[in-house]
Amino acid sequence: MKILIVDDEKLLVKGIKFNLENEGYEVDAVYNGEDALALATEISYDLIVLDLMLPKMDGFEVCQRIREFSKVPIIMLTAKGDDADKLIGFEYGADDYLLKPFNILELKARIRAIIRRAGMKNTRNDAPLKLDGGTIVLDLGQRMAFSNNKAVDLTPKEFDLLELLLRSQNCVFSRESLLNTVWGYDYLGDIRTVDVHIRRLREKLEVNPAEPEHILTKWGVGYYYKA
Repeated sequence: MKILIVDDEKLLVKGIKFNLENEGYEVDAVYNGEDALALATEISYDLIVLDLMLPKMDGFEVCQRIREFSKVPIIMLTAKGDDADKLIGFEYGADDYLLKPFNILELKARIRAIIRRAGMKNTRNDAPLKLDGGTIVLDLGQRMAFSNNKAVDLTPKEFDLLELLLRSQNCVFSRESLLNTVWGYDYLGDIRTVDVHIRRLREKLEVNPAEPEHILTKWGVGYYYKA
């Protein structure tokens, strides 16, 4: 597995790189946003650990630019504890968020969880190749989404969330259940993460996001999918 570490704290990067390489990962490291974007454009990484506060180009912009051409999972690092920063990060396409200072064991656990979920999807031999949700269809093999036969670009977490809803159509999931299933029980982020991703799915897939026909809310309970 190839991982890119992006942070301007060189001592921190050295420690992360050392620990991840001891786990068997292949690790590249850069110290500013421009170099990160350049490498992500040239090399197909399995995961990117991205600091928010970077010279030349901040983490928000790097994440947004990467999302224009790649669905690689991104864990964003930040010293800021403001919930607004987390929500902005998710809006730009981040998959997970970790506050500094953090324990390297926590970072490795987050990385393993993301890779494990990706691996489970790649080894599902009994899963159908496509999930039919009426006007919305998921191609599981290519991890592509289609709305009215038009391809729609989804982030990895958006795809995982929609897949879960499509696999159990008309079944109402609480936000806690969606957070635990899609992000994992070891995820420490805010439950509003689910609301942000549901809103983004509606904006990308529904004809009228303000009055969705498929990705619906059961008030006081949670979310569900109706074909």
